[in-house]
Amino acid sequence: MPDLSAPQVSQLPPLQAIRVFEVVARHLSFTKAAGELAMTQAAVSYQIKVLEERVGAPLFLRRPRQIELTEAGQRLAPAVSEAFAILSQAYAAARGGADGLLCVTTVLTFASNWLAHHLGAFQIAHPSLAVRLDTSSRLTDFAREDVDLAIRSGGGKWPGLEAHKLLDADFTPMLSPKLAASIGGINEPADLLKLPILDPSDIWWTQWFEAAGVHSHDLARRPGSSMGAQAYEANAAISGHGVAILTRALFKAELADGRLIQPFDLVGDDGHAYWLVYPETRRNVPKIRAFRDWLLAEIAC
Repeated sequence: MPDLSAPQVSQLPPLQAIRVFEVVARHLSFTKAAGELAMTQAAVSYQIKVLEERVGAPLFLRRPRQIELTEAGQRLAPAVSEAFAILSQAYAAARGGADGLLCVTTVLTFASNWLAHHLGAFQIAHPSLAVRLDTSSRLTDFAREDVDLAIRSGGGKWPGLEAHKLLDADFTPMLSPKLAASIGGINEPADLLKLPILDPSDIWWTQWFEAAGVHSHDLARRPGSSMGAQAYEANAAISGHGVAILTRALFKAELADGRLIQPFDLVGDDGHAYWLVYPETRRNVPKIRAFRDWLLAEIAC
């Protein structure tokens, strides 16, 4: 049994003061913290004062209509947030997994064309952990949303977030074999312009055609609508409605079974990729660690 009188424990300030600090630091608002904790603002202020006295330094800069973390507060806040996250997860595990819910937000195409085909393996390995998927293209605010991890596309640098590269977001034209045959085959990049282009306003098209040496295309004048996700554009391409520009790694099955063809080896790359991200302060939360380790291993296969 641990010695609860050990110096490192006895020197800690009251847990209530630490908890109040975590909520105030997250909201940067005494008013919002009071609402979340069902306390008065005076009680919140008192707990912060208790903690500041124990730390020996102010933790917040009080300004007329806002507060900011001091340097001492900035050092303390991430560790406190991580500690409460780990404690919450440990409590859920002690209750037999009653609160074993992992919330993952991801872009639609990655969810439908990769994650949906592999997630069963994670559920088998972690039967007591339920996974809730949310498909959205917007950035997640981890401080205000009930989300554990996110899969997003971009350059991989987001302040305060740990990022693990999953797949390169490269791009190349794809279409159905039947549509290609309708013009006697696709023999050179310019042949694609004889066919409907799905979402001609997509910057990927301009970049790919320029790399292919086709500079006189009329994409800007072409009518077309944006479908908002590669998954939708791929379905339209499979149905023969046009040529889509897609990421190869997300459409391996469609290429393998011939529903789509990639007429040229030329692949564009603007430096973007798909990334698994989560707050740096939560990297050791057991359920986050479990999903991260599984996903990175699955991607590497």
